[in-house]
Amino acid sequence: MIPSMSEKGMKPSRYLLCLITMSMSLLILSSVFLLQSTTTSLLTGSVFKQIHINNSTLYFRPNSNSNSNENFNPGSVASTSNGNVQDLITPDSITSKEVRDFREERRTVCDTNEDILKIFMYDLPSEFHFGLLGWNGEGDQMWPDVSNVSRVPPYPGGLNLQHSIEYWLTLDLLASNTPSVVRPCSAIRVENASQADVIFVPFFSSLSYNRHSKPQGRERKSINRMLQEKLVEFLTSRDEWKRQDGKDHIILAHHPNSMLDVRKNLGSAMFVLADFGRYPTKVANIEKDIIAPYKHVVRTINEDSADFDGRPILIYFQGAIYRKDGGFIRQELYYLLKDEKDVHFTFGSVRGNGINKAGQGMASSKFCLNIAGDTPSSNRLFDAIASHCVPVIISDEIELPFEDVLDYSEFCIFIRASDAIKEGFLLKLLQGIKRDKWTKMWDKLKKVAHHFEYQYPSQPEDAVDMIWGAISHRISSISSVPFRLHRENRFRLTEGIAKINGLKKEEFLSHNRLPSKREGGRGGRKKKQSKNIL
Repeated sequence: MIPSMSEKGMKPSRYLLCLITMSMSLLILSSVFLLQSTTTSLLTGSVFKQIHINNSTLYFRPNSNSNSNENFNPGSVASTSNGNVQDLITPDSITSKEVRDFREERRTVCDTNEDILKIFMYDLPSEFHFGLLGWNGEGDQMWPDVSNVSRVPPYPGGLNLQHSIEYWLTLDLLASNTPSVVRPCSAIRVENASQADVIFVPFFSSLSYNRHSKPQGRERKSINRMLQEKLVEFLTSRDEWKRQDGKDHIILAHHPNSMLDVRKNLGSAMFVLADFGRYPTKVANIEKDIIAPYKHVVRTINEDSADFDGRPILIYFQGAIYRKDGGFIRQELYYLLKDEKDVHFTFGSVRGNGINKAGQGMASSKFCLNIAGDTPSSNRLFDAIASHCVPVIISDEIELPFEDVLDYSEFCIFIRASDAIKEGFLLKLLQGIKRDKWTKMWDKLKKVAHHFEYQYPSQPEDAVDMIWGAISHRISSISSVPFRLHRENRFRLTEGIAKINGLKKEEFLSHNRLPSKREGGRGGRKKKQSKNIL
């Protein structure tokens, strides 16, 4: 039977219809996929940035003037390290309507059922914390209202600021129970000690030392010492302390001389310190304690910081030259480098606009020296990082913050003190680091700099957030392997460069004892210096 014309046309028509339908479907699916991927790549890669808050994603347009800090007031809590006064979400200054709207929608208290660090904080009298800033609560008010940034008691500026760690951590814990403040949910304050992973002691010990370490008038004891003794009496009488002999307590003593009178009495606790330079091993050590970064005092420079060709100074150091203990290496290096071309090595203090001058000098230098002083660490390392100046660490006993997470060999140069004082060694080594290698380290510096920023409210992976992470790692014992690997990497780059530059291996790896003052080292030369040194 021969099919009719209508029957012949039906079959091709059905095929054509199916083909068109399938093509349209594929076209729609492709368009959706392309739109999503293109939007993400274009937004995050150009004029927009991406942030994650409470498991939500937001794309926003950064303020082009976000890194201006000419009016930076380091004594104001409402000022960020970038010098902008506002309620923050990210390291950049955000003022766009999209972000403000998003912030309003996401104002929620962190969920205590989540896997976050739970912290019980003692309600100590204000004389131990914000009272040291001149704050007095009304009635039975125990803590200041932290919901409004402009009303938070400001911390004193200048060099006081570099040891202000306890201030930022305490603010962050208070904010964790304040729905109007947006912050990372890495740690939260709980009201019951039995629910807590650790117990936080809110004593502003560094500020107490800086302001009240000398007896006044006819007093036999300083306010600082009396506060320390009262703290010991309070803690040792608490059931929370007795439960584990204080091993689950966090005590902040960032200034090398803070808690000096009672640290042995509280040595079972977890200390948050700048280094271990003035502590016996039984009281403080890397097995139980946390190293936190100083708060840098120079301004943070933006992503458009000067590159290799825009930094005419090869080596920069400005600060105290004549120091005691292991710090006398500074004067050894001073006599070796002071007359070298493209090297800035001078005494400096905070007087005469010293901090701003130091910031400008670092921002114009390729390498910034971080040399041991009276203690193994100094604020200079973090000033260098904020200036995107590759740090050169000459401090054999230094401990570094977050080294279980960060591999410092990617953005710092480590040189042993015994090698650094060999004539020509340091200069030849740094001259041997060419543009490509330096630029790689400079790029890494810009990526990690936000880990060393203190601000309120805290932000994802800033210094406050990283400290809570370090405490979590310590109590869970998950960080030992990467920590060891990163420490082993410290001198890897320097050894490679030394070989390339023709510095003999046996000469480079020598661990000769530094000459003492009695043996003719230049440590015998001393000058009277201001206490307000950088």
